[in-house]
Amino acid sequence: MKITITGSLGNIGKSLTAKLIASGHEVTVVSSNTDRVKAIETLGAKAAIGSVNDVAFLKDAFAKADAVFAMTPPNLGGANILENTTNAGKALAEAIKQAGVKRVVMLSSIGADLSGGNGPIAGLHNIEKIYEGVENVSFTFLRAGFFYTNLYNDVPLIKGAGIIGSNYPSTISIPFVHPEDIATAAAEELQKALGVNVRYIVSDVRTPQDVATVLGLAIDKPELPWIEFTDEDALGGMKQAGLPVEIAELYTEMGAGLRSGKIQEDFLSTKTSVDGKTKLEDFAKEFASNF
Repeated sequence: MKITITGSLGNIGKSLTAKLIASGHEVTVVSSNTDRVKAIETLGAKAAIGSVNDVAFLKDAFAKADAVFAMTPPNLGGANILENTTNAGKALAEAIKQAGVKRVVMLSSIGADLSGGNGPIAGLHNIEKIYEGVENVSFTFLRAGFFYTNLYNDVPLIKGAGIIGSNYPSTISIPFVHPEDIATAAAEELQKALGVNVRYIVSDVRTPQDVATVLGLAIDKPELPWIEFTDEDALGGMKQAGLPVEIAELYTEMGAGLRSGKIQEDFLSTKTSVDGKTKLEDFAKEFASNF
């Protein structure tokens, strides 16, 4: 198969590319960074350098592709985040139509069933709806859990204050996922001629208290506490850490959505299976080695 991957060689793209090439597929990797060309070619893939907002470029990158992995960049500027994310989805959808692609796997997220109250995930909801309007294409929305790797953002807090926390309590259930498990699921779906409309990919379902306990033991801080912040304190802390105001506000809203249970509700209520292999204890070893 000829498969095009958007999202460059990040935590998911690099592993996904390697898996597909190992399975004998011809892979093109879309990146906006010319510095990535050598790394892409070293993996055995072809590099396509350009913008995910450029329909003509994307159409060429998708030409003759049997399948496309559609991933919007995680950081589309410090302002107009949802609009920029949605516009990237529109460009991808138009290029998919013009190139005649028949199979698309989109990286989405838990909470993408919601139109609002989910922070930056609302942009992925918008893209899912855009793709639903594209005819004659088999789409799978790969709704991923909360990335374990986002927990690295708490390293300064752990080192500086001896705590870990966010604006949700220690007792809620959160679906977590490792990027490696996402890559595995994406590879599986891309090699199918047809797929289910929605597939959740989750590695483990744990509480924030579990996170504090397991990570604390791994980094030799067994008493590490999970602290629930107010929305105001969470917002202020992110702004103080240098995050643009709009991003900090969206992350605060996402935390509130997790606190209410809305973001994880669809996954938990459907009792979807946990497909990923990387459990919290496995990630804790990785976290400790990078702490």
